[in-house]
Amino acid sequence: MKYKLGDFVRFVDEKMEGFVTRIIDDQMIGVTGEDEFEIPVLASKVTTVHGYEPAGTKKAAAEDKPVILGEFEKKGIYAGVIADARASSVVHFYLVNNTSFQLLAALTTEKQQVFKGEFADIVAAKSATKIYSAQLADLQVWPRFIFNIVYSTKQNIEPPAPLVVEEKFKAKDFSTSKKAIPLLSEPGWLIRLDEPELVIDAQKLKESFFKSPEEKVVLEKPASEVDLHIEKLRDDHQFLQNSEMLNIQLAHFNKALDAAIVHQLPDVVFIHGAGNGILRHELHKILSKHPKVQTFMDARKEKFGYGATKVILK
Repeated sequence: MKYKLGDFVRFVDEKMEGFVTRIIDDQMIGVTGEDEFEIPVLASKVTTVHGYEPAGTKKAAAEDKPVILGEFEKKGIYAGVIADARASSVVHFYLVNNTSFQLLAALTTEKQQVFKGEFADIVAAKSATKIYSAQLADLQVWPRFIFNIVYSTKQNIEPPAPLVVEEKFKAKDFSTSKKAIPLLSEPGWLIRLDEPELVIDAQKLKESFFKSPEEKVVLEKPASEVDLHIEKLRDDHQFLQNSEMLNIQLAHFNKALDAAIVHQLPDVVFIHGAGNGILRHELHKILSKHPKVQTFMDARKEKFGYGATKVILK
């Protein structure tokens, strides 16, 4: 298969073009156009459009200049994940080398005891390069990633032992907000591969044995309207299954309800949306049994429709 995820292609027999967003098998690919619909097509029926390079195609590197010994960075190797700027259903993985070492790096994937070498190359100091691409919707079935990294430098510095890291990425790995990827101009998620050494402070450890276990739990005063839409609660909602999203929304609801009770609010509105009604049903089931709830009702329909519930507290 000569095509890769994120490649920009044009149909041979039709006036259409788009991005490769799925590798179906050795002969079929999925192409997504501007309408965001994925079309299965024979690989022989499309051709590459030259001149477009998806995010991460080029290596990003600092200028080749000597590293001052005092500035030599020994830590800072990451896997960076960035959504393709034009085909958002595709994400690209980069090996980000923010150290002063040159790296001999290899990526192998494993799925059901089938191993495949995906990448092997030299990654210069202070550089980042694309190593893998995947379908975002297939997160739950992504393979296991095996990174093998050997450090090298021409300076009089002892390199660390070779780094071997195995990762099975899950939705929780993308639960944090996007941040700027070092050495690249794109926002994305960072997964640290060379974890910093754990330094144990013996004195603080000793003091911790004598600390009182009693700690006050501080609940911030909630707003009068609490939005439970999943996109308001998590930046990584596109990675989550429906059951995971519901659990997150219910946890946020319970925390906000407890805070409203602690701060003695007379009432609070929970915006849950209309949707399929599952979240609304679960909220009403909890509220109907809660000892601190006087009553509840649909909030102002002219503002929320049937997408919000007003709770009157005792």
